[in-house]
Amino acid sequence: MHAYRTHTCGALRLDDAGAPARLSGWVHRKRDHGQLLFVDLRDHYGITQCVIDISSPLFAEVDGLRLESVVSVTGRVVKRSPDTINPNLATGEVELIIDALEVLSAAEPLPFPVNSDAEYPEEMRLAHRFLDLRRERVHANIMLRSHVIASIRRRMIAQGFSEFQTPVLTASSPEGARDYLVPSRLHPGTFYALPQAPQQFKQLLMVAGFDRYFQIAPCFRDEASRADRSPGEFYQLDFEMSFVTQEDVFAAIEPVLHGIFEEFGAGRAVTPTPFPRITYADAALKYGTDKPDLRNPLIIADATEIFRGSGFGIFARTIEGGGVARAIPAPGAAGRPRSWFDRLNDWARGEGAPGLGYIIFSEGQARGPIARFLDDERLALLRQSAGVGDGDAVFFAAGPKAEAERFAGQARTRIGQELGLVEEGAYRFCWIVDFPMYERNEETGLIEFSHNPFSMPQGELEALETQDPLTILAYQYDIVCNGIELSSGAIRNHRPDIMYKAFGLAGYSAAEVEARFGGMLKAFRYGAPPHGGSAPGIDRIVMLLADTPNIREIVAFPMNQQAEDLLMQAPAPVPPERLKELHIRLDLPPPKPR
Repeated sequence: MHAYRTHTCGALRLDDAGAPARLSGWVHRKRDHGQLLFVDLRDHYGITQCVIDISSPLFAEVDGLRLESVVSVTGRVVKRSPDTINPNLATGEVELIIDALEVLSAAEPLPFPVNSDAEYPEEMRLAHRFLDLRRERVHANIMLRSHVIASIRRRMIAQGFSEFQTPVLTASSPEGARDYLVPSRLHPGTFYALPQAPQQFKQLLMVAGFDRYFQIAPCFRDEASRADRSPGEFYQLDFEMSFVTQEDVFAAIEPVLHGIFEEFGAGRAVTPTPFPRITYADAALKYGTDKPDLRNPLIIADATEIFRGSGFGIFARTIEGGGVARAIPAPGAAGRPRSWFDRLNDWARGEGAPGLGYIIFSEGQARGPIARFLDDERLALLRQSAGVGDGDAVFFAAGPKAEAERFAGQARTRIGQELGLVEEGAYRFCWIVDFPMYERNEETGLIEFSHNPFSMPQGELEALETQDPLTILAYQYDIVCNGIELSSGAIRNHRPDIMYKAFGLAGYSAAEVEARFGGMLKAFRYGAPPHGGSAPGIDRIVMLLADTPNIREIVAFPMNQQAEDLLMQAPAPVPPERLKELHIRLDLPPPKPR
């Protein structure tokens, strides 16, 4: 018999009854029934109920076992009586009579129980992550992640992609966040950067002629934590293709994502391919965000002209000053009590807005705090624009364009939830396309890249030379699922002349472009194919499939929100001699007053 186990704790079945077996695992739970003591033994594969009679000389030793001690038990598999069968366990028709016990590793008292999914402080869980990972829900999430990645690999290879690894120690790149820097011991005063993405390397692979690349790539960004973003590092399905248009990229990745969400989505509906395409401008207007949740059927309408020159002075003055007005329909809301509208108004104030005005259409009449300021012609245009009729209501947002769109998007989400309109049990995908190439920095007033600096502008060099930079669109695209951005991508700028011009408009001199991207520019001068790709986030895909809003629930060893690893105690000081070896002298800020 094997030294530790003949079966895993999830393997025994009714056919094994009468046979000897040896199991090893963690003591998951104990139940004392007087004459009998039951021990649930757990390993990676499942749980098996073990039992020992009080007459056994081993009874006291088994009774004294602490939870989470690792033991090996040997005995006979027996059939459970019909009234004791546990249908919730794969091994629930049998149990193991304990004849021998070996304690492989005794556990100390636990800081929190492992056999429960009760909530405990996150700091405690992360400091004892090895225990937290034993809990059923977290363990299942990490296994889901593993299975998803394996399935992605199979699907990408089946589509003709080859997997390559790109460097982790590289040069800094303007990807929109701060780099993590690594000092060079051999080259004093210089630093490597951990890659924010394998952007330049995957493009160089296309220049090298590999045609279809992918990688489950680690990415490193020194930025603040969010519920859907890990501080420090994350993983993405990075891929690139040669001789492709934007539609070719979509056609390659859509079956992969659709297949993953069908395979692991537990029967939830998935948007059929091809996924809807929504322009960035339409997304901002109709959904108030470039990450629209299409499970919500509400569509925002432009009400700017309806209120221009109207008797509703607040909106009219806003529009004359260059602002816009947006209308958010609320189908069926006319029957809601006044308190419902008041509650939404209070919510809006809590979001920093002055309020949430509305009009109710009921019994052929328009009523509400704004209705009396609009004449019949404007009200008819509002009904048509917002797609509402008798029994419906419309809410409004007005202000500078970006501000009004953002708040209208928030109101759309809240109203959809309040009215129970958001589709449940579904994954709804869309592509956001035609992003602006540039935007103006509100603080500096300077033109800068709004998305990926390596994208090909629509219109190529001619557009860069003849158009207002703020009107230039790029071959850039995001894929969104249920309001969460999974991926950004682009058809790349593969021509040096266009790259110099594109970066020049964003304030980079030719010398700076050459210094920062010399390797890529040199490669492009020796023949570069048109190419493009994207990089769906592995963490966010698994978050959606695991139905959890917190990314730390699907990462094996995450940092906390302050970018600290509480288990391994990182970041940590290093000895002075190590700093000297790296030619580094610390210039620390003064300690914060207590």
